[in-house]
Amino acid sequence: MLWALIAVPLLAGGALLVTGRRADRLASPVALVTTAATLALAIVAAVHRPTAEVAYLRGISFGLRVDGLSAVMVVTVAVVLLAVLVFATGEFGADEARARFHGLMLMFAGAMLVTVTATTFVALLMAWEVMGAASYALIGFWWREPRRASSGTVAFLTTRGGDLGLYLAAGAALAGGVDGLELARLGELPDGWRDVVAAGIVLAAFGKSAQLPFSFWLSRAMDGPSPVSALLHSATMVAAGGYLLLRMEPLLTATPWAALVVAWGGAVTALLLGAVAVAQDDLKQLLAASTCAQVGFIVLAAGTGGVAAGSGQLVAHALTKSLLFLCAGAWLTAVGSKQLPVLRGVARRYPLVGVTFSVGALALAGIPPLSLWATKDHVLATALHESTPLYLIGLAAAALSAVYAGRAVVLVWLPADTRTEPEQAGTNRVTWWQHAPLAPLALGAAGLGIVAIPSLWDEFAALVLSGQETRPTWWELAGSGVLALLAAAVSAGVVRRRGDLTGPHLLRDWLGLERAARLLASRPAAAAAVRLARFDDRVVAGSVRTTAAVGTAFARVVDAHVEWSVDRAVRALSDGFRGLGRLARRPQTGQLHHYYAQAVVALAALAVLLLVLG
Repeated sequence: MLWALIAVPLLAGGALLVTGRRADRLASPVALVTTAATLALAIVAAVHRPTAEVAYLRGISFGLRVDGLSAVMVVTVAVVLLAVLVFATGEFGADEARARFHGLMLMFAGAMLVTVTATTFVALLMAWEVMGAASYALIGFWWREPRRASSGTVAFLTTRGGDLGLYLAAGAALAGGVDGLELARLGELPDGWRDVVAAGIVLAAFGKSAQLPFSFWLSRAMDGPSPVSALLHSATMVAAGGYLLLRMEPLLTATPWAALVVAWGGAVTALLLGAVAVAQDDLKQLLAASTCAQVGFIVLAAGTGGVAAGSGQLVAHALTKSLLFLCAGAWLTAVGSKQLPVLRGVARRYPLVGVTFSVGALALAGIPPLSLWATKDHVLATALHESTPLYLIGLAAAALSAVYAGRAVVLVWLPADTRTEPEQAGTNRVTWWQHAPLAPLALGAAGLGIVAIPSLWDEFAALVLSGQETRPTWWELAGSGVLALLAAAVSAGVVRRRGDLTGPHLLRDWLGLERAARLLASRPAAAAAVRLARFDDRVVAGSVRTTAAVGTAFARVVDAHVEWSVDRAVRALSDGFRGLGRLARRPQTGQLHHYYAQAVVALAALAVLLLVLG
């Protein structure tokens, strides 16, 4: 069953990629049927909790298992994938490479399913690589446009920099003697090796989940198609980093400094990227920055031991953010713009999209009784149990969530501004396929707020872990809800009165993170590469060329002098033997008396020699 769960999307995606444009007409039906089958298998796997393992090398295996945490994730991935591909059916026209798109999406989701069920480093690394390669191809899907191709490269190289940590962790685990490279045994490593493993995993997770200082790649990822953004920002890729930290919580607990780094890294990212989201004029950029901030809460939960809280935040965020990105994609197709000033009044023109977007935005704001209000408070409760400053930073980040979400809702419902022009021509319609997944996702984003009920939360927590976690008190739930309402109301009031919120250029530019990365990493690496190339050309290649020249000159000298002398000596020797041969032929006359005479002379010479020697 577990092999089928991962094989169905991977094989179908691979077949679509291999077939290419010839399969464009069948790509959407094949992808939808495949995803529906994957969802059915995910539900069955979540119920039966299967395990699969196959030997890779002696003592090392490729292992998969569905436990409580991964059961939640496999269903979430399959649900979001189905919603996104239904939307994509109405997004792509006949002239698009639909087989390539759907093939990559299935491969992407299949790799995520392997990631969340992996029990060994071998399985995790393989899935991690496929997911990274697929994300690169999807972000740069419209590769003929230089900006989009460049964005795919930026995202790929940035996450690859973090991915090196996973290889460092695997090497340290192997050197430290972890049996079978099993992930569950990493916390048992001795000091030193455990620290290296923890550092590598934190680096890889921060890179994949776009936490500071890697956040800027998520901004560039917005150049991909809207369905890609919806999947990448909700249940795959970005979620993979947060999930990995939740899965490695025992390792973080055994390595206190790593847990501290993770908790504070998540909290600071949630706060600063929340401020970045407030300042964005591009709706997709606003949602991208909010993804970094909301995943920061998941990372905060992992660092403070809140596995159930982080899992709940992950699921609620996946449903909410996929909904919001699909709404943004529908408006981009219909209106031809993702700029908030141009999108004024768009909710009135397309009311179903507007209502569902509002539900998702209010959930993102943490308005009670919607989903992220409940899950975020459970994260904050675990933070408060560990550190009051962490709790206060998280609470401030939650208030910023309400500010940017409230701003977006008000702007799309305000009367249209006729002075603004879209960047491109729109279709002026939202198709049935684009409408279809919005209402179910909105229902999920709103309905998961029921986990605020203690008994229901206890059941969910028991599903994903065996221990107990700190729960928020009634006053914490009430206080955060009131704070979210006040922040959203203030934001809405300012937007209605002044027209919009404005922010400093530094926030609009994502804290200058990409420019800093180019200055501190990209340019020095490129300069080092140029110097190494010159060293290679002038020193390494030059020494090779010099050696070849010296060898050639030596060969010429040998050919001109030494070899000629050797040839002359050989010829002289052969001439001498040839002369001796001619002399030796003269006595050979065939006359018997000549032979007797020669014998007499030889015997006489021998006798004389004996007499002389005697």
